[in-house]
Amino acid sequence: MPIPPTMNELIDDLLRRIKVGEFPPGSQIPSTQQLSDHYDVSVSTIHRAVAKLRKQDVLVGRPGRGVFVAESRKR
Repeated sequence: MPIPPTMNELIDDLLRRIKVGEFPPGSQIPSTQQLSDHYDVSVSTIHRAVAKLRKQDVLVGRPGRGVFVAESRKR
C-alpha cells in the first residue's frame, strides 16, 4: 500500500493533472470525497489543498455547483 501524499505532493499532483489537460480550464474537478478516496487522505486535507489552489487562482468555487479549474490561470 503506497504512503499517502503530503499536502505539497497532493497540490503538485493536482497542478500536474491540470497542466497535462486531465482537468482542462473550465472543467469541474472531482468531488472532495472522490479526491479523498483517490489520494487516500482525509476530506479535510482535500479541503485545505483546494482552498490553497483557490487562493492561487488555479481553482474557482461555484456555490451549489462545485469547484472548477479557472479559465485563465496565473502562470
